[in-house]
Amino acid sequence: MRIGYSFWGFLGPGITDTPDGGRSHRRPLVDALIASGHRIVFLQADRDRREAGDILGYDFDSRFTEIDVLFLEWRWPIPGRNTTECGSPGHTCDLHRQSELLHHYTAGRRIPTVIWDKDRRLPADSPWRHHPGVAVCEATLTPSPGATSLLFPVSDQWLDRTAPEALVRANRPLALAYVGNQYDRDDAFDRYFAPAAQHVPHAVAGKWQDTARWSHVTFLGRLGFHDAMALYGMALATVLLLPQRYARAGQMTQRIFEAVLSGCLPLCPAEIRHAERFVPDALLVRNGSDVVRTLRRLHTEAGTETHVRLLADCVSRLEPFRLSQQIKVLNGLLDTVAPAGDAR
Repeated sequence: MRIGYSFWGFLGPGITDTPDGGRSHRRPLVDALIASGHRIVFLQADRDRREAGDILGYDFDSRFTEIDVLFLEWRWPIPGRNTTECGSPGHTCDLHRQSELLHHYTAGRRIPTVIWDKDRRLPADSPWRHHPGVAVCEATLTPSPGATSLLFPVSDQWLDRTAPEALVRANRPLALAYVGNQYDRDDAFDRYFAPAAQHVPHAVAGKWQDTARWSHVTFLGRLGFHDAMALYGMALATVLLLPQRYARAGQMTQRIFEAVLSGCLPLCPAEIRHAERFVPDALLVRNGSDVVRTLRRLHTEAGTETHVRLLADCVSRLEPFRLSQQIKVLNGLLDTVAPAGDAR
């Protein structure tokens, strides 16, 4: 099939001063679709070329090219950014372009459409959820009624080449690190990370602007993708901080495999739905004091066989995110919404 793919972000490492959590999983997913025999044309701006100067060899089209399926990484209104007039300072045109694509392809030409609601921003009463030509995916173990589970994928090669025995021998000067932006995470940060940060060497990378009440926390600001990944390699553990809309649904972000495959143990708040499926019991935490106690125990076990087994257990729990498994889910969905006989 010829898939028109709409996303707002980067396929490569991109630039530092912008949010985009898809950099570790978007390109592997795209390459796997191409390897499955599909042709991909991207329908938003080529930000890799325009902003990062990276020419990656994929096809982009800002017009309305012929496609068999429209695939959207769902965009939502962000006041002051994509809700302003085109050409105004700070404006991004992702939402306007998405509206054009839905109007032209889905509503106008009745092109089968897949919406991947990666941020849980598609309203429950959205008419697109009930449109006969639209399938909705969510990156959760427990999708909403009518939606399909499509998790953030981690490449098979990255999973298969991970060696816990080698990773536990690395020098890790930080007890605790967090990589990610502040968005809707204040409560989780207050409960789990900030109390522990008073007692252990730590660092936080990402866009955190309202930090006055956490003067004891070391905020590094935004780091480039590779530098952020390197931070995991310097830390014994991280805490999986989720917005409540993710936690209630059991939606785990790509941060879990970015951390684990860098040898950084993921401490998971027990209140997160399906927490026991994401991490071993030894890494479940219930408050900041629990985080401190767990870190002290992990410090005494660092480099031991116990540490190796714990990390290996974490790696094994990433199997549901395996790219080859997720691509089967997506290909099955594509065959359902646009049978091969209907492809152009």
